[in-house]
Amino acid sequence: MSSKVKNVFVCVECGYNTSKWLGRCPDCQNWNSFVEEARIVKKGSSRSDEKVVEKKLRKLNELSELKERRVTTNIGELDRVLGGGLVPGSLTLIGGEPGIGKSTLLLMLCHKVAQTLPNKKIIYVSGEEAEAQIASRAKRLGISEPNIEVVNETNWENVKQLIKNEESALLIIDSIQTIYNPTLDSAPGTVTQIREVTFELMNFIKNRETACFIVGHITKEGNIAGPKILEHMVDTVVYFEGDQGGMYRILRSMKNRFGATSEIGLFEMVNNGLEEVKNPSKYFIDDEIDNRVGRSLTCILEGSRPLFLELQALVVENKYGNGRRATQGVDTNRVSMLIAVIEKHLGMPIGFNDIYVNLVGGMKINSRDLDLSVIAALISSYKNVNVSQEMVFVGEVGLAGEVRNVPKLLERYNEMTHFNYKYLVTSQKAISQIKKKSGVQIIGINNIDEIPKILEM
Repeated sequence: MSSKVKNVFVCVECGYNTSKWLGRCPDCQNWNSFVEEARIVKKGSSRSDEKVVEKKLRKLNELSELKERRVTTNIGELDRVLGGGLVPGSLTLIGGEPGIGKSTLLLMLCHKVAQTLPNKKIIYVSGEEAEAQIASRAKRLGISEPNIEVVNETNWENVKQLIKNEESALLIIDSIQTIYNPTLDSAPGTVTQIREVTFELMNFIKNRETACFIVGHITKEGNIAGPKILEHMVDTVVYFEGDQGGMYRILRSMKNRFGATSEIGLFEMVNNGLEEVKNPSKYFIDDEIDNRVGRSLTCILEGSRPLFLELQALVVENKYGNGRRATQGVDTNRVSMLIAVIEKHLGMPIGFNDIYVNLVGGMKINSRDLDLSVIAALISSYKNVNVSQEMVFVGEVGLAGEVRNVPKLLERYNEMTHFNYKYLVTSQKAISQIKKKSGVQIIGINNIDEIPKILEM
């Protein structure tokens, strides 16, 4: 069977291929996303040569609901993000910056599952680290289960031979960008290699009911490297976030076919690995600080979990022209809009000042639920007045200065009753949705012009 080499251009976002370079992908509409790859085209071969398996159509109303058999990881924060544990046959993609702790988390996962299922094998395939390096990290973490097996391999055909006859409960691939299929004439990490290896891996684990985690590198923009189709093929996509110099790591679910999305799990980096943070709100807020100028508290929902966060603002006079805007953890454009709303409806000329807004703890939240808290912190800093540490601000603010309701306010209110917070400042329209409890007073407002008076309480 003869073959020839053919150069094609492949979109790194969606996998669309064409014989010539295009500035814009006609499929996903992304600009400058094509890279050139060499492919071997074998004459007389096609997917039409594959054996046809006869299947029958079945009526939807006669099918029974799928009951997922989950395996608990005994890592509570990870189970929360996954939706209750590992689903056999599921494929999970985990991304994050280099050195953030992905491999450490996966070794901890191997440790816990190996203890739960001592008769099943746990297989760790590393394309980046030598076996001795993995053993060294495992020793530091106190991992020594005999049913955990490790191999350093990048050839997918060799990996298949190693694991095809093993009865494994968990398979780790670290990372998908280093694994290559030798039958494809392209380098590891290219669009074609990532797509084809992931497709074969997906079929492989589904037939064996092995839960699989694959590690994905990320780009400088924070997205997982490779074609976007990679995220479509897997069942679950999670990101491991956090500042490398900081103590905390956040595991965030972006896609989950077996559970809720946007769930988060919080971990703390310690000397012997990662530890779960059972009460995240306590870690994000420091109640012992006396100076409360420019500080306000808010409550956001990450998945089904209410979190109390502290938002800080600093408004300082600018003597050199245009005021500077700098934000950490919140959307800069949203903050600029709220500054304009304050100037328009409260008559405070804060726009000429340098303004800094920070969400404490390294969290990154892109939610309008923070609006009221941002405005309270800005006004507090500008007028140099303290904000009560017993007061929580939750609400969206419109361009007319009106305070709007936010979803699932009752869950946040109920969470407040477990802490020492006494006042919930929110939309007046939301009060009717809440069954009041003793200990927490609701302050309903219609417009931001009521905030200065509230800050004086």
